[in-house]
Amino acid sequence: MDRLQSMAVFVRAADSGSFSAAGAELGMSSQMAGKHVSALEERLGVKLLNRTTRRQSLTEIGQHYYESCKRVLAEAEAADALALDHLAVPRGRLRISAPVTYGTYCLMPLLGRYLRQHPDVKIELSLNDRLVDLIDENFEAVIRIGPLDDSSLVARPLTAYRLIACAAPAYLAEHGTPQTPDDLQGHHCLGLTAWPPSVSGGWQMLGGESLQLLAQSSRLQVNDARAQRAAACDGLGIILGAEMMLAEDLRQGRLVQLFPDLQAPARQVHLLYASDRRMPPKLRRFVDQVVTELGARPT
Repeated sequence: MDRLQSMAVFVRAADSGSFSAAGAELGMSSQMAGKHVSALEERLGVKLLNRTTRRQSLTEIGQHYYESCKRVLAEAEAADALALDHLAVPRGRLRISAPVTYGTYCLMPLLGRYLRQHPDVKIELSLNDRLVDLIDENFEAVIRIGPLDDSSLVARPLTAYRLIACAAPAYLAEHGTPQTPDDLQGHHCLGLTAWPPSVSGGWQMLGGESLQLLAQSSRLQVNDARAQRAAACDGLGIILGAEMMLAEDLRQGRLVQLFPDLQAPARQVHLLYASDRRMPPKLRRFVDQVVTELGARPT
């Protein structure tokens, strides 16, 4: 006999007090319900139920086995539900939040592929550089750049957010190409007011074992990285910006990377979502796709 089914019959018989009641609940005869329990007792070599003509009750070992069976059956039900979730068709609205630059240049291409794969899902993407509260603001997933506070949320590490220094060929032709970070002192470094304090006070460049803090001298500061990029492409100064945002400009020759042997410290990136054993298929597929395409790689 199937052991899980026998456990289910045993639990029902213990709860209802009779084989006939257990059999009626499970769609079998009282005789068959009794055979399931007898099979368990024979397999275990112990008596689980004290039976009389008027009532039945759990033995001492039967009480312990009853509690264990309930846990096993609950886990089996949860496993079945998880498998059904994977097979279910993702549908409904999915609310996501991400920083502006990351969302525009990194997340949007992924969302296009996700939507084509799951036509019954609608996505509401909020791009914002402030610290978003996933629970209070009813988001199902949030991309966060920078260190994480202690939280009950699940945090999946993604590929780090890397910054590079670039300038337009026209700017370099007019002002010269800085050869070392110290040469930036005489150049226009485009500022971004949305930077955290650790970066807005200077540019950090990592070369070899040393970390150098480079003072900015900027005639133009903006609060949006896309505007900062446009200013750099127009030859107004040197930009320290996200590699993902500047990659196409580098390929097309609109910008030239400076100090290719130096690396700006990368910032942590995480995908956050609430812990839930019954995660809806729309969110589960999104999390799987983000981790597969953007997840942190072993170094």
